[in-house]
Amino acid sequence: MTSLVEDFRAAADPVALSLQAGIRPDPWQERILRSNSQRLLLNCSRQSGKSLMAAMLCAHTAIFKPGSLTLLVSPSERQSSELFKRVHGIFRSVSWPVPVASESALRLELANGSRVVSLPGKEGTVRGFSAPKLIVIDESARVPDELYVALKPMLAVSQGRVIACSTPWGTRGWWHDAWRSAEPWERYRVPATDCPRISAELLAEERRSLGHWEFAQEYLTEFQAGAGAVFDLEAIENCFDSTVQPLGLLNSKVWTA
Repeated sequence: MTSLVEDFRAAADPVALSLQAGIRPDPWQERILRSNSQRLLLNCSRQSGKSLMAAMLCAHTAIFKPGSLTLLVSPSERQSSELFKRVHGIFRSVSWPVPVASESALRLELANGSRVVSLPGKEGTVRGFSAPKLIVIDESARVPDELYVALKPMLAVSQGRVIACSTPWGTRGWWHDAWRSAEPWERYRVPATDCPRISAELLAEERRSLGHWEFAQEYLTEFQAGAGAVFDLEAIENCFDSTVQPLGLLNSKVWTA
């Protein structure tokens, strides 16, 4: 059992809850855990720990916000269930006096009325829920636009948080648009080269086995145009310069034969 002081510390600081669970976060992970932003975009390398930090915030919300609803959304039920297992594992690893009222493979309800529900990435599965306190969207780049559109009204009503985690998957879709937009997302980009748990030897092997296109996205967190594209989106946009006037406007004099 933890002391009352440790309990209050964990309530005030998700990093303290992470330490109770035996997980020492990296500095960038601490910033995510302590962020007060309502909207987080985590563009982080494979195996960097982005999903683990999202799971930690799910556990913190369920424990310290009684009656809250947390939704876990992914492109497939398998991916959603993997994230749910991380949340469930955190509950098992902390000594916290909020007993589990009921649980199943995809749902957890605490005695304080909080619920954590895992959903597959289908629009129809999310419409039966309302007023979530937190929505975590894992593998966001692969979540269909229509599913994200279905989730947005829930957040508008509940003023809940959304955490969208992913590595890039081409230059398309709502997650790519959100990353490039002027909307007030708090953005984190963490390539594998900034992650101390990923060795240079592993990266060299993955670069050889995956090829440039996939490696650049999965480990370097770079948005790449379609594999068959001749030019990427950034190269095309750099061809345009708004400061250059069209040739017809350089000289207003009208020439006649």
